[in-house]
Amino acid sequence: MKPLESFDFKGKRALVRVDFNVPLDENKNVKDETRIQSAKPTIDKILQDGGSVVLMSHLGRPKGFDDNLSFSHVVDTVSKVLQTEVKFVPDCVGQEVEKVTSELGRGKVLMLENLRFYSEEEKGDEVFSENISRLGDIYVNDAFGTAHRAHASTAVVAKYFGSNKCFGKLLAKEIEAIEKVMKTGEKPVTAILGGSKVSSKISIIENILNKVDNLIIGGGMVYTFVKAKGGKIGDSICELDKLELALDIEKKATEKGVKIFLPTDVCCADSFSNNANTQICEVESIPEGWQGLDAGEDTLQRFKAIILASRTILWNGPVGVFEMDIFSKGTIELGHYIAEATAKGAFSLVGGGDSVAAVKQFNFQDKVSYVSTGGGAMLESLEGKVLPGIKAILD
Repeated sequence: MKPLESFDFKGKRALVRVDFNVPLDENKNVKDETRIQSAKPTIDKILQDGGSVVLMSHLGRPKGFDDNLSFSHVVDTVSKVLQTEVKFVPDCVGQEVEKVTSELGRGKVLMLENLRFYSEEEKGDEVFSENISRLGDIYVNDAFGTAHRAHASTAVVAKYFGSNKCFGKLLAKEIEAIEKVMKTGEKPVTAILGGSKVSSKISIIENILNKVDNLIIGGGMVYTFVKAKGGKIGDSICELDKLELALDIEKKATEKGVKIFLPTDVCCADSFSNNANTQICEVESIPEGWQGLDAGEDTLQRFKAIILASRTILWNGPVGVFEMDIFSKGTIELGHYIAEATAKGAFSLVGGGDSVAAVKQFNFQDKVSYVSTGGGAMLESLEGKVLPGIKAILD
């Protein structure tokens, strides 16, 4: 497979699958430009070569045509970010679209309408895929956020381009970042897994036990582990049907020489509220009527020592209910430790919706090595799955 840099796009039309599934406010203005900014380096390279760009993406989960989810509301923001006029065509397949794309001059950019207005997109329909393929000479997939979907524009369309296909710069960086953690990372490798449920992280845990030296567990799933070992967790969240699984994970980790670190103390509250009464409790001695909602000070100092001694760090999931100020300290402190380790030369990858949201909320995005743009795709990569959108380019 040839990288983007090896293609000369002069006089060529690039069909670029981007992930412009951006949030819109009540007036249909773009609230967060991150995903558009992320695609800019790829688009710039094509335009600088003297090529033209046809952009395609999905937006939301429409059922048929839905003006609220039309890219007509997004195209002005794309023009602003790219610093060039972006034309818009109110469809993504058909004769009119083919005519407009064929007349697209060098250095010009065209945005297609929402791919998911057609149910054929999510079905991976062959005819729909072939119709899309007529809109470009070279196919570039730069949409990591949808690489885990076997949709027409992400997986099926690629086969109509032979060897004239490649990853965009963003997708290539995502693959490289995950490989640094899973394959080539300098040791010691530490994974920090947070979130509420063991069940949602079990596939990741099982896959990364062969790759990491340390596994820090935080968030709600801590209490399933503590309960499994006979601890008292009060009213804390717990998956009672996963107690055996938690013990099995600890056993497997020991067999593989992986050190698992659970909190020793937690910030407990008498209600799930910013106005709750709080106290610090030992993690296995939480009183009835109280629930653990953040990491305690002793825990954070232990986590800090592990993180600062690490050379490769994966952060997937917060260690507390950071959306409430009163329980945000643990997640903020964790961000500081990872930033400090990164400044000392460690490689740090942050991925998964909640941890990415925390990193943005507390302004750590420029203090870690890489923040993944793809929630589900990132998680499936960590589970060891080959993503359809990536396989389609490699085939």
